Amino acid sequence: MGKQTKLGLWILTALVVGNMVGSGIFMLPRSLSEAASPAGVILAWLFTGAGVLVTALVFGNLGMRKPNLNGGPQIYAKELFKPNSRGSVLSGFMATWGYWIGNLAGNIAIITTFASYLSTFFPILTSQAELFTVGSFTLKVGNALTFAVCSILLWGTHFIILRGLENAGKLNFMATASKVAGFFIFIIVALFAFEASHMLPMVEPRFDESGATVGLMGQISNAAVATLWAFIGVESAVVFAGRAKKQIDVKRATILGLFIALAIYIGVSTLVMGLLSQEALIASDKPLIDAIVSVLGPVSGKVLAGIGLISLFGSTIGWVMLSAEVPYQAAKQGLFLPSFLKENEKNIPVLSMIITNSLGQLFIFSTISNSISAAFDFVIYIATLSYLVPYFIAAVFQLKLVMTGETYEGQVRSKMVDGVIALLATLYSVWVIYAGTADIKTFMFGVALLASGIFFYGPVARAHKQKTETKKAA
Repeated sequence: MGKQTKLGLWILTALVVGNMVGSGIFMLPRSLSEAASPAGVILAWLFTGAGVLVTALVFGNLGMRKPNLNGGPQIYAKELFKPNSRGSVLSGFMATWGYWIGNLAGNIAIITTFASYLSTFFPILTSQAELFTVGSFTLKVGNALTFAVCSILLWGTHFIILRGLENAGKLNFMATASKVAGFFIFIIVALFAFEASHMLPMVEPRFDESGATVGLMGQISNAAVATLWAFIGVESAVVFAGRAKKQIDVKRATILGLFIALAIYIGVSTLVMGLLSQEALIASDKPLIDAIVSVLGPVSGKVLAGIGLISLFGSTIGWVMLSAEVPYQAAKQGLFLPSFLKENEKNIPVLSMIITNSLGQLFIFSTISNSISAAFDFVIYIATLSYLVPYFIAAVFQLKLVMTGETYEGQVRSKMVDGVIALLATLYSVWVIYAGTADIKTFMFGVALLASGIFFYGPVARAHKQKTETKKAA
């Protein structure tokens, strides 16, 4: 790879921040206020920040010690077993499957957020008027139009990417610039209009579906999965470890990007709680817009909504491409279905795009029977739990390196420190998986999605067997 293609610290940091600060910044304030009181929200952010910090340190360490293993944290799964063994291929495939599901579901969360902010200009997207009723199901006008908007955005982006990525960079640049401008405007206004009374009482009970009281610790646990969604993408620098100018920059960019994103999320989430009452925040489908409208009026809301739409459109392009790239890169390493290697004349993984977005369309069906906010909550839970599997695997792989001493020759102190970090990251992943699967419906759906991958493992196993036999014959 030529020198001109190498990525420096600040470019790597921008990748981390850009991928982490997506739909969550627009929708999470409402989700968190529903799950926890103000004290619970702030503590959840801090707890999750600490957990993601040790996870980020694991990614940084692995990026330095295993720079050849790039393409995402799921790639470490195959390293837990004997090279080229069945266990190596199966674990690599299943980890990639989970990571892929997380990516495509995450993209749908961005798309549903786009529809939410579009309703600022077209209120009919939230209309509760009934179109028709079939049995116990009633289709409302707002739900039908939201479904149509989300579908058009998904497939419109699909065809834009198929024509080539030359203009995608320009669109993403616009998205990043608008995102920074929007946050700057919001933070300045919110600092002057902040009312501490909206955050009182800091601690008050929340109630689960059965009406049982949820205390502060339970609220932190409930908010943990949602706050973790904000940090999805912290592994971005590791994905590009092979292109870094210096391997130490991978670790530095990961940590720096994490702290920048954490400051943005905590700042915006806290300020929103100071602009809207808890009741108004919980009921909002577009909390940032509603918050700034309460201070500056409808025009300001439309300006911020427009900035948000540009930002989310750019994010959709990036995530659609990333979602298709994960199985494509895995297939190149023999860890996914060989058919996903098919490209068009623009070198775009065309079949991977079609299958990925077709599955994404299934997630969009959740907007037919739910509100936009409910659909967002459902999708981010599934996506976050899917991401946690590769995160857990990365932490376990770091533990393996520490226990075997691989790459740690003569580095006793580093070995001990990294061992503690890896153990904490492993425990954190296990805890969040446990917290996120407390709801049996979400747990069963998530398990079904992950387990469904086994039905598609056959072609991967056959391709691996054929490759192995060819090598032996040679």
